[in-house]
Amino acid sequence: MTALERLADLGITLPTPMPPVATYVSVSIAGDLVVVSGQLPAVDGKVAVTGKLGAGVTLEEGQHAARLCLINVLAQLNAALPGGLASIKKVIRLGGFIAATPEFIQHAVVMNGASDLAVAVFGDAGRHARSTIGVPSLPLDAAVEVEGMFSLA
Repeated sequence: MTALERLADLGITLPTPMPPVATYVSVSIAGDLVVVSGQLPAVDGKVAVTGKLGAGVTLEEGQHAARLCLINVLAQLNAALPGGLASIKKVIRLGGFIAATPEFIQHAVVMNGASDLAVAVFGDAGRHARSTIGVPSLPLDAAVEVEGMFSLA
């Protein structure tokens, strides 16, 4: 199955990618590496999960936010690459930023929302290295932001 077929099986339709909100590009390609700038948990162009983990945003909402972020990462890839998601050979790395209180310690569990989807979409090629960092705030009050690095087929 292709990545797009796996997404369809999961009931996921890729949205139109959001344009950058500042001075950067959403996707940067260097040789066979592709980097996608941090994506927020947006639906229909609006941040769907705002606030902080440990202060009103539940663990489940955080995981959902991370999943939405990865959907937006995939949308950026699909739009930017001539072959779309079929151009992806491997998910190299995901980086997650979790807006959280100082007491919150389940950042990795939140980020599993993105990581689990990467594996569901790309199979073994979706297994990746990862960093997950707690931060005091994110753009537009997003609860989570996810960036990614991929290799091209």
